Amino acid sequence: MASKKGPVTDGERDEIRRLHAAGKGRNDIAKHLHRSGRTISDQAKRMGLNFERGIEVAQATEARKLDLDARRVQLAEDLQVDAERIRRKLWEPTVVYNFGGKDNTFESRTFPEAPADVARTLLSAAGTAIDRSLKLCPPKDETGVEEGLALITKLMSGLTAVHKAQQDGQEQEASEGA
Repeated sequence: MASKKGPVTDGERDEIRRLHAAGKGRNDIAKHLHRSGRTISDQAKRMGLNFERGIEVAQATEARKLDLDARRVQLAEDLQVDAERIRRKLWEPTVVYNFGGKDNTFESRTFPEAPADVARTLLSAAGTAIDRSLKLCPPKDETGVEEGLALITKLMSGLTAVHKAQQDGQEQEASEGA
């Protein structure tokens, strides 16, 4: 629907105040009044209203990230379980079958464990599941390298700050002594 043209009426300003007080956002108010978002923003600014919801948005974003992280971890665990199930099939009795021949017959044979071509397919599927699991939830670095680098970075920042303070102090002493 097209936006209204022309000046904003006193009734529309009252409606903007009412909807803003009810917690409606700029776009919702614009849609309700058939005005552009820019018009609503301009009017709200003149009335001393704002649509800043930085803390609320940041909290909602953080909550969504935490939910997504939990889902990602669960998916990684499920993929790991899938890989383990697939791998176990390597040593289970396996039925190999075939349709075909001129009479389109069905034949099957049970092997004590997966034949080489089936094993290759199973290992490929298990490898893919493991790879995806590791990408979704990589193992933690147990070497301490990341912590060591962080410590060195903090140490260097501190030393740089001390050196700069000493340089500033020497420059100040030189300018006072001159």
